[in-house]
Order: sequence, then C-alpha cells, then structure tokens
Amino acid sequence: MYTRSAGQGLPVVLLHAFPLSSAMWLTQREGLSSSCEVITPDLRGFGGSPLGDQEPSVDVMADDVARLLDHRGIDRAVVVGQSMGGYVTMAMCRRHPDRLLGVVLADTKASADTEEARAYRERVATTVLAEGSSFLAGEIMPAMVGRTTARSRAMVFGRVRALIESAPPGAVAWAQRAMAGRPDSFDTLRGLTVPALVLVGEEDETTPVADARAMVEAVPDGRLAVIERAGHLSALEQPEAFNGAVAAFTAGLAGEAPPHG
Repeated sequence: MYTRSAGQGLPVVLLHAFPLSSAMWLTQREGLSSSCEVITPDLRGFGGSPLGDQEPSVDVMADDVARLLDHRGIDRAVVVGQSMGGYVTMAMCRRHPDRLLGVVLADTKASADTEEARAYRERVATTVLAEGSSFLAGEIMPAMVGRTTARSRAMVFGRVRALIESAPPGAVAWAQRAMAGRPDSFDTLRGLTVPALVLVGEEDETTPVADARAMVEAVPDGRLAVIERAGHLSALEQPEAFNGAVAAFTAGLAGEAPPHG
C-alpha cells in the first residue's frame, strides 16, 4: 500500500472515503501529527496502491491494513475510517480486533446495502468500466458534500470533484462491488472491546445522524460527535472540528499504546 505519514507517537491510521485517496487527509496529517504518528494509506487500487487481482471485498482491504501495520512494526493502532474507510474499519474489527486501540467511524453506517443499493453500485461499476470516471463526479457529488460546502466552499467543492475525477475506473468498480458485498456490522460493533468515536456531519444525507446514533448505541464504549455545517466528507469540509474530535479521542488512548519500532 502506498502510504503518506507524518509525526510520531500514538499510531493513527486514516482510511479514506470512496472514491478518493489518502490525498484527502492532508489537513489531518498536518493537524494531528504534533501528537500522533499519522498514517494515511491509499486503499487498494486508489492513489499509488495497486489494485491486484483478488475478488472485491472489504475484508481484503482490512487485511491490507493489517499487513501495513506488520510492515511498520506496529502492534496496535487507532483506526479512523471515513465512509468506505469506515466499512474497512468495521472489517478490521471483525478480522483483526487485536490490532486496535480504538476506532473512529466517520460518516459511515453499520447496516448492509439494500438490494436497491447493491443494484445501484453495480450500475456505477459497469458504467465506469465502460465509460471511464468522467461521469462519476456528476453522479455522486450531490451526496458527497453538505449544502453549506456546495453553497459557500468553492475550493473544497472543487478539490473533491478533482479527486473523484482522477479515480481509476478499475478501482472504482472494484470498490463498489466490495462495498455491495459487505455484511451487516452491528453484531461486530456490539462485540467491540475498545473505545469508539462516531463522527457525522450534521448535513450528511448519505449516512445521516440517525445512522451514527445507531452505531453509538451498539458499541459498549461509544461516543458521538456531530460536526456542524458538514456533509458526508466532514474531514474535508470542517477539518478543524474533525481534527479536534479525533485529537481529544486519541489523547485518552495515548497511554495504552505499546512502543514499536
């Protein structure tokens, strides 16, 4: 996995949203690196990471993250996942719970796709393979950012659009099929033995506040933070509020991290 990193201290792995890359975490690398080792990989097929030939699955992406921790000599880390990254984080909770110090689930949901949602993902996958990623921004941008960003944050809006348009078609299709096949994760959350922070933009209509509350209610040690004037990409739309919530959460976990190197 191609990875950008910054800082030293508590290992914090940030898993990006679909169909972006670790480039979305620039402000998080800058803002959190004073207290944490911030690790931002490109998930399979995106950015600088190769797609490979495995069947689409969020489990495959979670195993990639576990191998990344092995490679870096990290026993346990805080894993932060936004949107698709949240699905991968929940797969980490299922498959590699011993690697977690805590989890942050941002603008994501624990329920599986409906039949309608799976059919939509397959349509997007088929179309992007046939036509390329050029149609994708127009297809998904309305759901990606909140109304405040769409109305008054032209630079953020433009950056998100550029990241979407640069997504490799093969990775887009693979990830859509991986997300379509993911299981319901509520039982996984109920069995979580580490603290969890659930973040959600108050204007997120894709995975709204109700989905976030349901996850918090499921985990034994969970807390909720609602980020004002942000939609589905809260880390990009309100980075200071996002960073503040993550920093406060990780500060309470810092004493539990074993040394590595």
